[in-house]
Amino acid sequence: MTSKENITRALAHEDGPIPMDFGSNAVTGMHASVVAGLREHYGLESRPVKINEPYQMLGEIEPDLQDALGTDVDFIYPHKTMFGFKNEGWKEWRTPWGQDVLVPAGFVTTTDAKGDTLIYPEGDTDAPPSGRMPEGGYFFDTIIRQEPLTGAMGEDEELNVEDNLEEFKPLSDEDLAYFAGEADRLRDSDRGVMANFGGTALGDIALVPAPFAKHPKGIRDVTEWYVSTVARPDYVREIFERQVEIAIANLARIHAVVGEVPDVVFLCGTDFGTQDSTFCSPDTFRDLYLPYYQRMTSWIHENTSWKVFKHSCGAVAGFMPLFIEAGIDVINPVQISAKGMDRETLKREYGRDLVFWGGGVDTQKTMAFGSPEEVRAEVTEGCRVFSRDGGFVFNAVHNVQAKSAVENVVAMIEAVREFNR
Repeated sequence: MTSKENITRALAHEDGPIPMDFGSNAVTGMHASVVAGLREHYGLESRPVKINEPYQMLGEIEPDLQDALGTDVDFIYPHKTMFGFKNEGWKEWRTPWGQDVLVPAGFVTTTDAKGDTLIYPEGDTDAPPSGRMPEGGYFFDTIIRQEPLTGAMGEDEELNVEDNLEEFKPLSDEDLAYFAGEADRLRDSDRGVMANFGGTALGDIALVPAPFAKHPKGIRDVTEWYVSTVARPDYVREIFERQVEIAIANLARIHAVVGEVPDVVFLCGTDFGTQDSTFCSPDTFRDLYLPYYQRMTSWIHENTSWKVFKHSCGAVAGFMPLFIEAGIDVINPVQISAKGMDRETLKREYGRDLVFWGGGVDTQKTMAFGSPEEVRAEVTEGCRVFSRDGGFVFNAVHNVQAKSAVENVVAMIEAVREFNR
C-alpha cells in the first residue's frame, strides 16, 4: 500500500496502517535543530538544514529524511514566508545556538544591544523589524507595531476595514504560476499532498500583527484584536465578509491550475483554545466565525475533492461539533494535554466526522522531558485509540520543539512503525 493510499483511507475513515506526517505545514513540523539531529542519527548526508518556516525556525524534511522517517505526506507551502519573503535564493546563516542552516535570500537580521536577533519584513532593514528572537531563544516572536488609535478613548471613526485587508488580495500571475509548478512537481507523488495556499485564515492571531508587512495598518495589536471581537463585532464581520469573497475567488483560480493534486488544504490556523479554556464562547464562534467558514468549506466541497484541515490548539473539545458544522474535515493538533481533550472521548464522540491529524504525543511534557520509554508508551496508546475505524494521521501535538531529545523522536517513529506491524 502506498503512502497516498494510506492517506486516502485515513481521510475516508477506513481501516489501514496509520499514515504519518512530519513537515507538511507550519504546525506539523520539527525545529531545525531536531531535523539536524535526525539526519545525523539516520546517517544521511551532512548538510545545512533548510529553514522553510523561519517564524518558528522549522527545518525542511527533505526527501531522504522523509524516506528515513517513513512520512506519508508531501507539501505545497505558501509562496511567501511569515516575514513576507520567498523561500528562494538560499544562503548560509549561523543561528544564535551555533547551527549552520540555509535561509532564503530575504532572511535579513540584525542584533540589538541586548543580544536579541531582529528580522525584517521582506528583508527590508529600512522598515521596522517585525520579529524578535530573544537571546538564548530558538524561534521568533512577533513585534507588535500597532499604529495608535488617536480618537478619544480609542474611538473608531479612524478605522478602515481596508487596512485589515491589505494582505488579502487577488492572487498575482506569479503566485498562480508558483502553485501550478508545485502541483506539477507533486502530480505523480506516491505520498499524500497537503497544500497551504494562504488567504483563508479568519483572525489567526499569528497573522493579525502582519509580520510580513513593512508598515501594517488597522488593528494589529493582539490584545486589541481580541477586544475587537467583542467591542467591534461589526467591524470584524466586515473584514471576514470581504476576506471570504477574495478567498473564494482565489481558490477558484488556484483549483484551475492545481486540480485535484492536493488531498488536503490548510484552511485556517486560528486557535480557539487555551490550556484550560477557550478564547470565546460557542455562541460567539457560531455568530462570528461559523458562517464564514461554511462559505469557504462549502465552495471547496462542492468544487474540489480536497479535504479541509483546521488547526486549533487548546481545550476545544466543546467546539468539535461546531467545527463539524463549519464543514471542517480534519482537526489538528489535538492537544491531548489541554483540559477536556481526552482521547477516548474525542474519538468516540467525533471520530465518525473528524479526522484527527495529530495528538500522537504531548510535545509540552512527554517529548520534551520524558524518556524514550514514556514516549513509546504514550504513542502506542494514542495509536490504539485514534486509529479505530481509520480517521487518524499520526503527528505530534504541534511542532517538535528545539532541545527535544533525538532519542525521543526516534522512539516516537519506531512506536508508530511497531503499531502498524
